[in-house]
Amino acid sequence: MAGLIPFNKRRPDLISTGFSDFQNMIDDFFADSWPFRRILTGDTFRIDVQETDKEYIVEAELPGFQKDQIEVTLNDERLTITANKEENLEENSKNYIHKERRYSSMTRSVFLRDSLSKGIKGKLEDGLLVIQVPKKERPNNSVKIDIE
Repeated sequence: MAGLIPFNKRRPDLISTGFSDFQNMIDDFFADSWPFRRILTGDTFRIDVQETDKEYIVEAELPGFQKDQIEVTLNDERLTITANKEENLEENSKNYIHKERRYSSMTRSVFLRDSLSKGIKGKLEDGLLVIQVPKKERPNNSVKIDIE
């Protein structure tokens, strides 16, 4: 949804000249993905959020990441997951040196109303990060109203 732009013929700044598409095609040509596609959801990791009476359960798909490459913080009821990865490939053979470097950083944040900062649990297994965030108990302030 974040990549959608409303079409409006009266606003010339919203009409694509095609040049940005050409730049995206060039970027995709030098990228590793096939078929060429440039979408926001492919540039980050997916998360699922479940809510129960006592906690939130957040699942983040982070294949290929280790625990030390992931940081999870909760600040003002906003859970933030940051994943950083640095890859260096160096190959020496027949007087030929081949080096490649890649650094990627992805961040996702989600607002968890009434979340507690104490008792949060996180587990990374087979590329799936599961975070359990306890919720504050909210008193039932409902009042029954008699109808005359």
